[in-house]
Amino acid sequence: MSRIPVHVAFIMDGNGRWAQVRGLPRHEGHRRGAAVVKKILRIAEKNGIKYATFFAFSSENFSRPESEVSFLMNLFERFLKKYSKTLWEKEVRFRAIGNLSQLPINLQFAIEKLIQSTTCFDKFHLTIALNYGARSEVIHAIGNLLKNENVSVENLTWEDFKQYLYTKDLPDPDLIIRTSGEQRLSNFLLLQSAYAELYFTKTYWPDFNEKEFLLAIEDYGTRERRMGKINDKTND
Repeated sequence: MSRIPVHVAFIMDGNGRWAQVRGLPRHEGHRRGAAVVKKILRIAEKNGIKYATFFAFSSENFSRPESEVSFLMNLFERFLKKYSKTLWEKEVRFRAIGNLSQLPINLQFAIEKLIQSTTCFDKFHLTIALNYGARSEVIHAIGNLLKNENVSVENLTWEDFKQYLYTKDLPDPDLIIRTSGEQRLSNFLLLQSAYAELYFTKTYWPDFNEKEFLLAIEDYGTRERRMGKINDKTND
């Protein structure tokens, strides 16, 4: 395969609609969607991708029906506990980004336990965005930056500022994939995706498979990533 992205981020959209068109409860769509994450991780590792980030729950998702939110919180906790052994065996480092303090205590504990138990790994990096919103992340970062008396705002650089973001230990995503046909970022990694390649597919997340993933990677490999610089060949 041609050029491979180092970091791929996923906006996992369409779980509810996948279930609806099949006459199934939305819960079943979310359950099937969680299973897809495991498959995509295997494909990513196999193809040399080192970082994968999944947008699992936005800060706005708390406005959904209480029963659905409760199901998702329990689903996340079960996923982490069930998948933890595989992460250890494969030497995968786990991270979670977002306002984690608003999550249920049991889920917070499961997240922290998995983070701490995988900090020594560097073979592959899995990040889950939970209760995440890019605008809230920026506000949080600015608040912490202003508390640091050693930072000169006048001479502030991007390298300085990104140390206050949730993603400070991660490279910016090279490729962002969104399923279900929507073509927007929906408050996901807005600053980090400044130069990311975007790939949209109409496929609902529960149906996103290896073929779809490889098509996205192949498409990425055909794109010319100038990062705002002039291309010597085309003088664009």
